[in-house]
Amino acid sequence: MSQYPSLDMWNVQNFTGGTDIFGEKLRSLLTEATAEAVNTSKMFATRKVNLDVSRTLYGLVQCTPDLSKFDCNSCLEAAFSYLRTSQVGSRVLSPSCIVRYELYPFYNETEPLAPPPLLSPPPPPIPSKGKKTTWIAIGTTGSAIIVLLLSSFLLWRRHKRDKEEKSTSDHEVQLLHLGEGSVGGDYSCDILQGQEYQEFPHFPLGIILEATQNFSDENKLGEGGFGPVYKGILVDGKEVAVKRLSRTSGQGLKELKNEVTLISKLQHKNLVRLLGCCLEGNESMLIYEYMPNKSLDFLLFDSTKRSKLDWKRRISIINGIARGLLYLHEDSRLKVIHRDLKTSNVLLDNEMNPRISDFGMARIFGGNQNEANTKRVVGTYGYMAPEYAMEGIFSVKSDVFSFGVLLLEILSGKKNSRFYLIEHGQSLLNYAWKLWCEGCALELMDPVLVHSCVPTELLRYIHVGLLCVQEDPVDRPTMSSLVVMLASDAIVLPKPTEPAFSVGRVVNLAQSSSDGKVAASKNKVTLSSVSPR
Repeated sequence: MSQYPSLDMWNVQNFTGGTDIFGEKLRSLLTEATAEAVNTSKMFATRKVNLDVSRTLYGLVQCTPDLSKFDCNSCLEAAFSYLRTSQVGSRVLSPSCIVRYELYPFYNETEPLAPPPLLSPPPPPIPSKGKKTTWIAIGTTGSAIIVLLLSSFLLWRRHKRDKEEKSTSDHEVQLLHLGEGSVGGDYSCDILQGQEYQEFPHFPLGIILEATQNFSDENKLGEGGFGPVYKGILVDGKEVAVKRLSRTSGQGLKELKNEVTLISKLQHKNLVRLLGCCLEGNESMLIYEYMPNKSLDFLLFDSTKRSKLDWKRRISIINGIARGLLYLHEDSRLKVIHRDLKTSNVLLDNEMNPRISDFGMARIFGGNQNEANTKRVVGTYGYMAPEYAMEGIFSVKSDVFSFGVLLLEILSGKKNSRFYLIEHGQSLLNYAWKLWCEGCALELMDPVLVHSCVPTELLRYIHVGLLCVQEDPVDRPTMSSLVVMLASDAIVLPKPTEPAFSVGRVVNLAQSSSDGKVAASKNKVTLSSVSPR
């Protein structure tokens, strides 16, 4: 019996009216279906029960036929515990068993054939050769008619089933193709196969074109490795952000599949919310809730806009990001490593609450898995932990390192990569460490915080940031510890050690074109340098 990896999906609509009765009838229905399934060779059973005059509850359970009765029962009981019983529909899929319930008939109900009418005893045989031949002809003809009727019925049922299967929309088919060449994770393309539109809504292309004014430049919010992002306004006035897959993006399709797989399963107030998708023609798009204050870097690194981020708002943003990462690492059903946490991937809603976004590079860890190794290092230099950038080793501590860099950037108002170029090889991390050792850590503060900053809080936050960027991953705290450190000034923080080596990009200024512009490299290799402490 294998219960992992498992997947649960649910209808987003909550059940209303008589939830206690609904729960009782659902348990009874699944219990009866399980009892039938474990006692049949098919290991399969369906049940339905009337909830009220207008609604019927349908349930289905199934195990793989290689299981024993005991293992089938155990697998189904474990699956029941993951059902979202407050919703109008839910399902759990695991390698050895599945369970599902809905308020509509999602399986074919085969009505039992009516028993043949009882025939009266045949009359006594008449010793007549002609009549005997007549009775034989009648019997043969009747049997042929019955066989013909049964065959026609079976062919009709098969044709109806095939027609229903072929009615799967092109959008669902395109979703299945997204699984090819998946980037990491423990799931295949089958994850997207069974999703209902209630769970993952589809937006018609015409609505998106109208909402974004045909992807006008005025509505363009920015562009990343995935492709451009546009603001859209739906017909009901709702504002959305449309992430459009660039046709020239070599890894965008993989990122889209990975992002759909992950973010559709994650729900937290500090994670960006995915509203649906649009897969029509040659377009592949994800539709998110719109963040009116854009990304954190848009405000933080702008000389005029950064004044909107006073001290109270900055610590609120830091704590929100920490809680979002804690959810990904420890509190969600999936253990997720983001791998690309940076200021441009932190969005701000209308109340300036942070929302972590862009899960295209994220990876799912198994239950007891703590770290992994990859030959394909992805992410952003300046935020990468050294063990990941140089050896491809990543873990929750890789995200902790990125969080530490981001925290120091928020406190200083300086970007780590730009600081590297300005300060002649000294990264923001090394600079913060130097000030800390000299007892001048307050000099790291962004000048716009002079009137709103609480010095003792600033020193504690710098201390926490330095703990996050230590060279040895073992020395870095976990996100659960960090959330406590940031929230309480009564905790004695451990002494930090020197930050890790600085890993930054090098731009080759020697190769320049005749007009004085830097020549662009034709390959996609990024050169990196490592500067010692």
